[in-house]
Amino acid sequence: MRAEVGLLTRSVVFKGDDAHSKINQYGAILFMHSEGDDSLTARISYTEFTQVGQAFKVGRYPIHFHLIGQIHQSYVKGNAVHTSFNRAFTIHGNDYLRITDNVVYNSLGHTVFIEDAVERHNYIARNLVMETKRSWSLLNTDQTPACFWITNPNNDFIDNHCAGSDRYGFWYDLQDHGIGPSADVSICPLNEKVGEFRGNHAHSVGRYGLRIFHFMSPRKFPCKDISLRNPALTANFYDFTGWKSNRNGAIASFVGDVRFHNFKVADNLLAGIEYSVLTLGEDTATIIDALIIGKSNGNTEPLLDSASPYGIINPRTENFLINGTKFYNFNF
Repeated sequence: MRAEVGLLTRSVVFKGDDAHSKINQYGAILFMHSEGDDSLTARISYTEFTQVGQAFKVGRYPIHFHLIGQIHQSYVKGNAVHTSFNRAFTIHGNDYLRITDNVVYNSLGHTVFIEDAVERHNYIARNLVMETKRSWSLLNTDQTPACFWITNPNNDFIDNHCAGSDRYGFWYDLQDHGIGPSADVSICPLNEKVGEFRGNHAHSVGRYGLRIFHFMSPRKFPCKDISLRNPALTANFYDFTGWKSNRNGAIASFVGDVRFHNFKVADNLLAGIEYSVLTLGEDTATIIDALIIGKSNGNTEPLLDSASPYGIINPRTENFLINGTKFYNFNF
């Protein structure tokens, strides 16, 4: 376990008003919108954003890509965002955006925000998000915020770190269909294939490091009924590390063939990993080669002594496998 370290200063600064932004929670914003695929290119790199975002206003985010479509040439790279009153990065109706190597500290609401559940093939890698705080002025879901809020699973999350969140680290809050301005019943995120999830970390969060809720059952034909005539697709999650969560390192609820590979979890107050309910049929959820530590050496947290946390909480349904998993330092 190591401290997370991020550099918040940059030579170029984009900021709100020193006299009034903090008092009014009304900061500067950068808004990108142009109708049509690749009709806009925005390359935002190595800039400091502070006193940004506007509370009490939906859509007023520090860096906001809005309903453009495919944006292959755009990226957000190496920036620092701190003291934000409304998220940090919003992907709204966009595909193929790259958000990499950024640092975020002290933001309200979901920090990295995939908005309408139609967004696909975005690449979010090597970002450090610290101090994600709940907001009472945005959406209802922002009262239980995540460092990374994911409404469509077909996006890539690689080597990101969430260090401190009022509720969740990575939250797959998949929607029935496209929502908001992108409402579309022909898009069915609950059953879409899952993009790459590899090497991510979450710790010191209020509830779960990784949460898959409320449903994930990828199918060859996402909008058709789940049946043996609609073959299941495997959703693989690799190399996640989750520790010091106030409930579980990771939890999956109402899932199909969702497999956790090489997870490392420690010092979580209830359980290392939990699967709640599995969908019926041919699906088999699996935990493979996990390392689960009840209480790590040197941890003086007294709640762990009284909680006697579980290693794995099994689902209330069938077709669940645990393979090659190791358990250490549990109270008996």
